[in-house]
Amino acid sequence: MLAATARTYRNAYSGLSKETWLLSLIMLINRSGTMVVPFMTLYLTSPEMGYSVGQAGIVFGLFGAGAFSGAWLGGRLTDKIGFYPVQLFTLFAGGILFMVLGQMKTYPLICTFTFLLSFVNEAFRPANSTAIAFYSKTENRTRSYALNRLAINIGWAVGSGLGGFLADMSYELLFWVDGITNISAAILMWVVLKPVDYKPEQHKDIGHPGTSLSAYRDKKYLWFILFTMLFASCFFQLFTNLPVYLKNELHFSKPFIGILMAFNGILIAIVEMVLIYRLEGKRNILHYITIGVFLVGLAFLILNIPGIGPLLAFAMITTVTFGEILSMPFMNSYWITRTHPSNRGQYAALYTMAWSAAQTLGPMGGAQLVEYSGFNLLWWSVGGLCIITSFSFLKLRNSS
Repeated sequence: MLAATARTYRNAYSGLSKETWLLSLIMLINRSGTMVVPFMTLYLTSPEMGYSVGQAGIVFGLFGAGAFSGAWLGGRLTDKIGFYPVQLFTLFAGGILFMVLGQMKTYPLICTFTFLLSFVNEAFRPANSTAIAFYSKTENRTRSYALNRLAINIGWAVGSGLGGFLADMSYELLFWVDGITNISAAILMWVVLKPVDYKPEQHKDIGHPGTSLSAYRDKKYLWFILFTMLFASCFFQLFTNLPVYLKNELHFSKPFIGILMAFNGILIAIVEMVLIYRLEGKRNILHYITIGVFLVGLAFLILNIPGIGPLLAFAMITTVTFGEILSMPFMNSYWITRTHPSNRGQYAALYTMAWSAAQTLGPMGGAQLVEYSGFNLLWWSVGGLCIITSFSFLKLRNSS
């Protein structure tokens, strides 16, 4: 039994390129400093800062707006100059901006530098997604993305868990650590990964049939992007309004909230690669996305169970994590199947922009809903929207 389990884990991680592993190591270092985002709402609404939940929602809305703009530019630059210089610059510049943002105390400056930070950071994502596709093969592409997500989530677990304790000492420490890990990741990338002579325009004859046109004229893909944005708008409540609910309504401590967030990353680290290895190529990609999005919706509905305590909070995080595992790696695989190298940055940008738009719509809309109607309506709304969106993905699958 143990030998079979060990063999399954070994097979799940085999066959991936050296560059894929190095990219994941870079991502692990970068995301080990992920402390600002999960605690940003708590920071802004703390007695030290004194802003309302609504004002914090506007800050997250600007974070999303910057991310949306940065994703578009990152995709354009990736198709023009390649993924390597875009990744290197945005990692380094993002590190500097984290440190600067931590020094900003007035609301206009917080808003301004939040926008700039997310603009730079999100320009990294289309370049990184394109790099993973470049270094992977068709038969292991979903696992290559899953490995990258594994690095993200181990980093998230470390960052969130440590962040809860650092926040108890000083919120400002979170910005310094996030900045240092960004810059460290940039330095490591410069040392271990050589620049690639990646010229997308030379590959126009390669790829999925019918994908030589612009991503903006791929109607099925545009429906996919809309459904992804709706799902992501709900999913982002996990990192913005949920921590506030856990602290202010359920009276959980900040270290315990950090542990809950870390548990999400730990589960992904243990389960995702093996599960993807078992599922990849067995069913239509949209089948898994449908189930995953449905589970995320169910997880948010758990929050409306009366008398929710630590055990139900862990049950909610477990459910949302399995939904994330089933949906997100296959979402990456779906968009990549509709591309070829000459327009891959454009498709990656549009996918990233969907998530970036959700960073505006989700936290801002959720925070306003909380201010005027309370958390219960928020959980009913996002849970219901996720479930409706899951059936939309199902319909998209059936139209294949």
